[in-house]
Amino acid sequence: MAASGERARHWQYAELPGVDLLRARYIRKTFVRHTHEHFVIAAIADGVEVFHHRGTDVSAGAGALALVNPDTPHTGRAGVPEGWRYGAVYPSPEVVGEIAAETTTVRGTPGFVRPVLDDPYAVSLVHQVLRAADEGNALAADTLLRVAVTRLLRLNGGVLPQREVRTAGARAAVRAREVLEGRLAGPPSLERLAADLATSPFALLRAFRDVYGMPPHTWLTDARVRRARRLLDAGVSPAEAAVAVGFTDQPHLNRHFTRIVGVPPGAYQRERKNVQDLRQRAAYLRGRARTENS
Repeated sequence: MAASGERARHWQYAELPGVDLLRARYIRKTFVRHTHEHFVIAAIADGVEVFHHRGTDVSAGAGALALVNPDTPHTGRAGVPEGWRYGAVYPSPEVVGEIAAETTTVRGTPGFVRPVLDDPYAVSLVHQVLRAADEGNALAADTLLRVAVTRLLRLNGGVLPQREVRTAGARAAVRAREVLEGRLAGPPSLERLAADLATSPFALLRAFRDVYGMPPHTWLTDARVRRARRLLDAGVSPAEAAVAVGFTDQPHLNRHFTRIVGVPPGAYQRERKNVQDLRQRAAYLRGRARTENS
């Protein structure tokens, strides 16, 4: 990335559990259609990001935030030749739900109403969270994150609608997803999957797109990368993770992982290992202190 002027760091801070962090500058980078299990709160510092969200392209420039709810398909690319530079926090639904219950009137499952919000102050808050995490300032990082999420929910929050599964096609799509989740490393063909669900391939394809916003093969790649992230977090090597989730080899994982997460799996895992080492050391020191004080 350095030769092209692109750079990215995807990491965690031990004192912000349930939150991923990212700093990046991309110029030619293109994110394929994918989803996140966490919320995306991306604060644009320079340039413009364009991303496809719920059927249309939207743009976020300097001083704006790109906001994506969990499990919402979206893409990402530069909207100007110089690309875009941003910092992002990815709080889990549990973290956002806890903050919403404590500081807002949103009841139900909270989420963002609009995918782009112009708010330089909230942009500044996100970058301050990242700076505090870098400096090891747990009090500031936690406080600023809560202030930022509260502000965004008050300005642009609402209750996320529940996905309703009423039609036979929708039920078949849900069942197809369950089958694919259980067979990531050896999925059936579309024809076989449709036959097992007593429907036709094109009917299943249409229903799956309607329910999940992407065709089954795209969803499968996204799900494989999600599973690979969990394995990497657990210490499994990239080569082993690649085979475990159904990629042919590590280069195959590298290609898809980088196009979705924004960094290669090796770099991703190194940052996670640093956090795990810090957590283990903190737990050791706490246990030692309790022993010495008893």
